[in-house]
Amino acid sequence: MMRDDVGDLAFRSLDSLEGAPDRLGGTPGPRESLVAKVRRYAPGVLIAGLVALAAQWLSEHYKAPVMLFALLLGMAVNFTGDDPRCRPGIDFAARQILRIGVALLGMRITFDQVRSVGAGALTLTAVAVVLTILVGWLMARSMKLRGPLGVLMGGAVAICGASAALAIASVLPRSETHERDVVLTVVGVTTLSTLAMILYPTLAAMLHFSDVAAGTFFGATIHDVAQVVGAGYSVSPEAGDTATIVKLFRVALLLPAVVIISLIYRRSAEANAKRPPLIPVFLIAFAALVAINSTGVVGDWIRDPLQDASRWCLVAAIAALGAKTALGDLAKVGWRPILVLVGTTLFVALFVLGGMALMSGWPP
Repeated sequence: MMRDDVGDLAFRSLDSLEGAPDRLGGTPGPRESLVAKVRRYAPGVLIAGLVALAAQWLSEHYKAPVMLFALLLGMAVNFTGDDPRCRPGIDFAARQILRIGVALLGMRITFDQVRSVGAGALTLTAVAVVLTILVGWLMARSMKLRGPLGVLMGGAVAICGASAALAIASVLPRSETHERDVVLTVVGVTTLSTLAMILYPTLAAMLHFSDVAAGTFFGATIHDVAQVVGAGYSVSPEAGDTATIVKLFRVALLLPAVVIISLIYRRSAEANAKRPPLIPVFLIAFAALVAINSTGVVGDWIRDPLQDASRWCLVAAIAALGAKTALGDLAKVGWRPILVLVGTTLFVALFVLGGMALMSGWPP
């Protein structure tokens, strides 16, 4: 397929993620002035920012996941993806702003938080993450789907939902359905995470979990951080605190998971193609911020704004991704990818329950 024909694809931004050139006018030259860059990117970035603001307003007033609102509202302004004035900025938001948001996630984690969970819960959670990604890959391959799709969905379920999906997608090999797969994953994990937030507290009560055990279960199985917090504090403050810490440990596993996935799929790059960095810069920044945050020298007046900036960056990136996605194309995916999402969600829940059953003193 000629490069000029790429614009005819339903997903017009196969070049919009890691390591790909800009199809509109090529990669910017090194002599491009800062003013010229601002003019080129500003329209699309403003669109992503406005969609993010609208999504946040809807989330606060209707108590639904902000990521889902951002994605759906982004799809509603899909026509901007065809406008050459907006497209560079939308691509910038979906690529560069995404990386900034993932890197800033490091300000949510400290080594002390991880240690406070306990070796047993940490080991169970880490094994669950690895096996869930593997199960996602195996399910995808068994249903004749692309292996990277299974890794993407398994990783999103295993680690931290939409944020993990975006980070993992940035290091996976590209395909004509790449962005459709990301959108489907984000919609799926957000929906399943919301259902889990509603159903899992009832399940924990039926199993007579203590507050600590309930928090461990929520933190190790529910996909998105917001839903983990909602489920935990709906039981008790102690359950909420435990759930949040366990979940943050899963978020910390995003770094080694993405590095390993990057190393595995880096080998699949074409021989003449420019390979992505061995370890993407944004992951190095993520690790550095975790280390800095763990020292205790960073005050809340710095930490809180950076955490907010991370959330806003990720919401804007999701909005930009939605703006490049045609809603009708999601209807073409069929039932098999949905089954992968549901199957990995059930697997991680059953595996964690089984692991807790084998731990001494269970049921608590």
